[in-house]
Amino acid sequence: MSKGSRRSLYLIHGEDPYRARLRAAELVAALTSGDERPSDLRTQRSTDLGTHLGLSRHDARGTDPSLIELAGRSQGLFDAVDEQRIVVVEHAEALKDTGVVARFPPEAALVLLSESKIQTRSRRPAKAKASDTVADDLPAVVEAAGGTIEHIARLGPQELAGWIAARATLRGVELAPDAINELGAAVGADSERVDQELAKLGAFAAGARVAGADVRALVSGAIETDIFELTQAVVRRDPQTALRRLETLLAEGQAPQQILALLLWQFRVLLFASAMRSTADAERMAKAIRSSAYAIGKWQAFARRIARADVIRAYEVLYATDLAIKTGRIEEKLAMTLCVLDLCGVHAADPRELVVGEPPRR
Repeated sequence: MSKGSRRSLYLIHGEDPYRARLRAAELVAALTSGDERPSDLRTQRSTDLGTHLGLSRHDARGTDPSLIELAGRSQGLFDAVDEQRIVVVEHAEALKDTGVVARFPPEAALVLLSESKIQTRSRRPAKAKASDTVADDLPAVVEAAGGTIEHIARLGPQELAGWIAARATLRGVELAPDAINELGAAVGADSERVDQELAKLGAFAAGARVAGADVRALVSGAIETDIFELTQAVVRRDPQTALRRLETLLAEGQAPQQILALLLWQFRVLLFASAMRSTADAERMAKAIRSSAYAIGKWQAFARRIARADVIRAYEVLYATDLAIKTGRIEEKLAMTLCVLDLCGVHAADPRELVVGEPPRR
């Protein structure tokens, strides 16, 4: 967070749209009441901006900047003389004239909200004069006007469990420790989905404690936690744990093809995690494979235990197992057992033999 003077001018932006909206709602409430307590988004119940009489909302994608400026100067018909005027501009990255920021009346509050990160230009164009303003450099304009810039980052892996626990408490949902882990693995850093799933889990539990099994049954993607533990056991070359996890998945009715597909996906993430050197790397890789930085980051420690050749071999084994099942060459459960044993490095448990008809050359 970069703070300027005490002027009521704010730019809220970042990689977490939901928490940015939560912050905007929290800020509007603080401006209305004069509450100067530090921000704590974990306790902000909703993104609703409220019904304050002096509040007006605008969408920069379709509102003329002159109307935004006028909203800061105009006294509403039913506003009290001393009513705090607050103007919230959503999708501020689309603001057509950033000059409105400097012209905005200082007695009113201006909250610029963007649900994406707005980059600041580090250099002025070579031919620009010192007095020139870069029209689309909104953070620089806000800073120059004495405003406050707040960057709302995406939740990191180390923050996710605490966020889930706090939001569950806020909504009166009691989560067992394994339920927090299961939910975090299923939704990742999607803070809005955390609230959505907590509402669903709370309605289901009706006051009872939510267990990990409940999350696996109700939250889409929670099966990936079990697959994650299965893949961890494979990477550790722990066949006993891997087989127990496999038997649990099959007993719960998970289809072998789904298990194979998720195993393949996690080996792909593992491959990318092995090349990860920084958080920025994780963000780029996540976009490349349509995953999340959280998913790649949690694999980084395990990625050191496996070589690229091991991942390629895993691809071959998973493909051979899928083909052997689809062609009816072997019963599904036995095929999956051989697959997991082979991934764990057990000698002579190679499903590829079922496809090519002879042991592949090592």
